[in-house]
Formats: sequence, C-alpha cells, structure tokens
Amino acid sequence: MGKTMDVEVGLLGTVEVLHEHLTAAVCASVFDAERITERRRVWTLEKLAEFWTAVILRAPQSLKQALEEARGGEGGFTDVGSSDQAFFARCQDLRPEFFQGLFEAFTKRVLEKEPPSFQEDLREVGSRFAGLWVVDGSGLDAIAHRLKVLWDERAVVLPGSITAFYDLFQGVPRVLRFHEEAGAGELLRAEEALAEVPAGTLVIGDRAFGVPRFFESLSKRGIYGLARRTKTVKLRTLEVLSRKEDGDTVLQDSIVEAGVGSAGVPPQRIRCIYLRRGKKVLRLLTNVLDPALLSATEALALYRRRWSVERMFFDLKEVLNLHRFYSANANAVAMQIYAAAIVYVAMRTAQARIARAVGIPPERLSPAKLFPRVAAASASFNWMKIAFRQTQECNPGVRLREPPWAKLPEHRVAIASILVEPRKGRRRKRRYCAARRRHVSLHHFTRKNLTKKRRR
Repeated sequence: MGKTMDVEVGLLGTVEVLHEHLTAAVCASVFDAERITERRRVWTLEKLAEFWTAVILRAPQSLKQALEEARGGEGGFTDVGSSDQAFFARCQDLRPEFFQGLFEAFTKRVLEKEPPSFQEDLREVGSRFAGLWVVDGSGLDAIAHRLKVLWDERAVVLPGSITAFYDLFQGVPRVLRFHEEAGAGELLRAEEALAEVPAGTLVIGDRAFGVPRFFESLSKRGIYGLARRTKTVKLRTLEVLSRKEDGDTVLQDSIVEAGVGSAGVPPQRIRCIYLRRGKKVLRLLTNVLDPALLSATEALALYRRRWSVERMFFDLKEVLNLHRFYSANANAVAMQIYAAAIVYVAMRTAQARIARAVGIPPERLSPAKLFPRVAAASASFNWMKIAFRQTQECNPGVRLREPPWAKLPEHRVAIASILVEPRKGRRRKRRYCAARRRHVSLHHFTRKNLTKKRRR
C-alpha cells in the first residue's frame, strides 16, 4: 500500500474525456434534434459548450472577464470573434433543452466506453436489477445581489432547482433536470423524469418518495423502488414474512397495504422493512415483494448509499462552483448547470480511470482535492499549448514535436495527496437564518422585471 501511495497519476484525464466525447458532431446532432426556429449563429452550440465548460474549469470572476480572456486567446476560452452583446443575447434566447440534450448525449457516449467502477460491494445485489439509481432533488443557492439586475430586489432570488437520478455503479447522474420554478415539488418532478429510467431499475429515495403515489408510478413503468416511509402514510399489515430480535434491535419484514384511506391513489401492496435500534426507528417501503430478490438487510444497506446523491450535489455546488451564478437569466443558469454536470461526468470518469490504474476503489479519491488540481493542470495545459503554437508560428518550415503533455510534472500529482481523509469529530450543524424564509423564483422575478421595463 505504501508503494501505491507514492505513485504519481496524470491530471489531464478530465480534459481528455471532454475532448474525446464533447465533439462538434455531437453538438450538431443535438442542435438539429432540438431545433424549432433557432438559427445557426456565430455562437454555435459547440462554441457555447466549450465556453461554459471552460468557465466551470476556470471559475472566472465574471463572464465579461472570461470573454475578455477569450479575445486575448487566454485560458482555453473559446474566441469566436463576436461582441459580448452577441454572447449574452445567445444565452438569453437559447432554450435549456439544447444543453440538456447535450448533457444526455455526452453522458451516453462516455458510459458506452466506461465500465462501471463504483460501489463494487453492491455488484451481487445490483446484478438482479437493470441498475441501482438514487433519486433526489435539490434547490439551487440564491443568486448574489451584486448582479445589477437584482440591486433593487430585497427578497432572496432563487435560480431554480434540479432533479437527479444518480447511477451508483457509474458514479454519475444518468438523468438531470433543471426547473426554473424553485418551489416545485420533488415528487412531481421525479415522476415526470421516470420515462428516462429503464424498466427493472431499482430507484432509491428519501421520505419525499415514500408515498403510495410514487410506488404506483413506478409499478406502471416496471420500475422497482425503495424509499423511507413518509410519516403520514398509513400502513395495514397483511403478512409478516420474517422477524428477528437481538437485544434492543428488532428487524421485521412484512407485506403491507399502504395508503389506506388516501384520496386519489389506490392502496399499494408493498413490503415494509421495520428496523428498531433502541429508540431509533426506520421504516423502508419497497415494491420488491420477493425477499429473495431483495432481502431486508440488503435493502437497509442500499438505503445508506442514498447519500451518494447528496455528495454529488455537494460536489456540483461547492467543488464545481455551482453555488455561484454568473447571470440572472434562467437560460444562462441552465447552461451553467448542465456544463457543470458535463464536467462532473468527465471528472468522475477520470477518477475511475485513475483508481483502476493504481488498483484502489474510486471512492478513495476525493473530488474536492482532485478537481482544483485538474483545473490548475487544465489552465497550465492551455497556456503551454498556446506557447507551443506561437513557437510554431515563429519558426516556419521547422517541424516541431509536441512534448508529452500528460507526463509533465505540472500535470501529475501523487496519489496520496488526493485521497479522502476520514472524518474526525462531530459534524458542524448549519445555522438557519429566519431572514431566508422569504424566497422568490428567478423565473417569476425576471418576468416581473420585464413587465416593469415595458411599462416604462
């Protein structure tokens, strides 16, 4: 193990995945598929994708700074020779469906060539299903009032929310939806996205999904579900399949009828897995009625992995800088979100490749430590490429050979420096401020602002 920790690994894997799969052909096919009346501008979908992924990697102070660096040929930003106004107009007019389609096409291309590398200990139970996915929603952080359009707005402006279906084995979101309305319900948004989930998949969710309505939607599509019971759901025990007692621990597996007396949704015949340890009680609901397909202990182990999607949201917001938005425009927010998701998929793919090369589980690598080094290596790589091209231009007729970029010291790091550190001590609890109770959706705020301008 000591020798493994001394090994150096390359940091350009994320950039290589982006260049390999985020191609002009993919962008063109997505644009043609989603196009209704949109015209082909100077800022094509390919150029926008290149620019926004560079923004995620570089995290500039503002979009204007990024555009200025692009005009100077700096930092890997795409320069298309157009004005800033043309860029902002394109961001305002191009629908989110274009970047959503680009994320889906990119992810599909990546996963077709990448073997599943995460959660190796769940392979046996995962082989019984088409996949193990975790579903959850997350609200996006408030937009900073430093943006000029928000100076006179006192309320907290929320840019929207996202719904994700996270693949435990691939370690990436398979389905990602951006919603302009920040206050939209998680359950409703997840039901709308179920059409993208393959039949036979086991979907794991928290309390918001432990209701008869969600299990009814899953059963109609041939999808399995596992969720924690919502407290308001009434259960009627039909049959006790098994019961184990060990001191103050009780584990009971039963067939129940859920939703007795609820209006609009017929009662659902599902399993209830009841676990009590001392005073703590956990009830899981699943429509996998056969314990041979999913035992009670396996269901409990799977539910604990639900936190993987929470870690993904943390990485998107804190590691990939998605807690900070560059524009008070819903379309531009969507572009930033899907660009961050594309970079996240590329980074997780590079993470899995590094782990396979070294012979360790990919979960041992920390995205929070890996990504800043990837971003620095990406910036260094772009500067070196620019210098190399300028050297070629200054030496016409001289055939120069490109150096092995991935082997340069600036693009490598010791594996020990990007490992996850075990948590020590108690977790810090986040304080809640009462002033944050009043929220306003960016979608509604933008409409209101446009109405005011028209009246003037």
